[in-house]
Amino acid sequence: MSADTSTDNSRADTEPFACARAGSRSIVVLGAGVIGLTIAHVLSDDPGNKVTIVARELPGDHLFSQGWSSPWAGANWSPLGVFNERKLKWEKATFEKLWSMIPSGLVMFRLIPEAELPDGYKAGYAFTTVSLKPAVYLKWLRDELAKRGTVFVHKHVASIEEAAALSGPGSIVVNATGLGSKSLLGVEDPDVYPIRGQTILVDAPLVKEFLAIGSTQKFKLDYETTYIIPRPDGTCILGGTYQEDDYDLAVNHDIAKRIYERCTTLEPRLHVSQGAKILSLNVGLRPARRGGPRVELETIQLPLKNDLVPHYRDGLRTEREVQVIHAYGLGYGHFDNTIHQGSSVLMTFADQLDIKAHGELREKSQISSPGSKTD
Repeated sequence: MSADTSTDNSRADTEPFACARAGSRSIVVLGAGVIGLTIAHVLSDDPGNKVTIVARELPGDHLFSQGWSSPWAGANWSPLGVFNERKLKWEKATFEKLWSMIPSGLVMFRLIPEAELPDGYKAGYAFTTVSLKPAVYLKWLRDELAKRGTVFVHKHVASIEEAAALSGPGSIVVNATGLGSKSLLGVEDPDVYPIRGQTILVDAPLVKEFLAIGSTQKFKLDYETTYIIPRPDGTCILGGTYQEDDYDLAVNHDIAKRIYERCTTLEPRLHVSQGAKILSLNVGLRPARRGGPRVELETIQLPLKNDLVPHYRDGLRTEREVQVIHAYGLGYGHFDNTIHQGSSVLMTFADQLDIKAHGELREKSQISSPGSKTD
């Protein structure tokens, strides 16, 4: 893929990104989803780190691409899945950071009385939470990083070897490629798999409350669930599905009809007849990993022992070591965990890699400014 130089702080050349200042460290982040951007934001908090983001999809340019998951996320804080102590720590820290920037600071949680539940449902809950619009938040993160001097490179990277060549000697590579970690040469993680998610985006400014319902007989499908996520701009995400090992990016209209039926039964103001407007039918692939997220340091010996590693110029396949920080495999909940995972990457490996930073986003970084809200 050729480089995109349509925005400031973008590069088209494929020469190593040499450190601009004596004593600074070159760090290349592979992947510009919410995890990669957040890690870059934390790392760039120290002006001694020279951060470059290399990605096939970039915020603001490729928000309609199904090749990455962040633009299609529900993007609210609502932890799901089996309890995990490490994940709980990430979720708690992320919520506290986001919530501290909201003036009200009041959390409300309620179980929906059985008498208020539609037929076929056995339980429900509603709570005040944080909601983000991915397109706005991702673009805001990119703009904040550009102000700090972070360089964005629009490029498909096929291998860790190529990333190391781009970053230059003595640099660090952060692997935040999500599903790409399954095929990225030098990583090739067989435990990476997709969780297909299908949703509906509607314009429904009267709906203010996040709702999720667990179904019984009426829609007894293990991979389907029911949730309504209001967003700051008056739209709502209606969902959804959790289809493991399903790479199908086409909209299933039967599933869409079931999602719409369940959500409008739960919240009648979502009916088109009540003024709501269907804006889009969406499909995205959540990057998950069997055994849980991978957040660890690996030293990789180069050149890779694979004759099929693509290389774009002579002299790249040299003997060396590269330090790689892996940060992928969260599955659902990227926005639930993102802030603390970014800090966790830094805090866990700061001593080994001599990265000088405090591991926490600065307070002046107004995460609520691009449009977070409570519902």
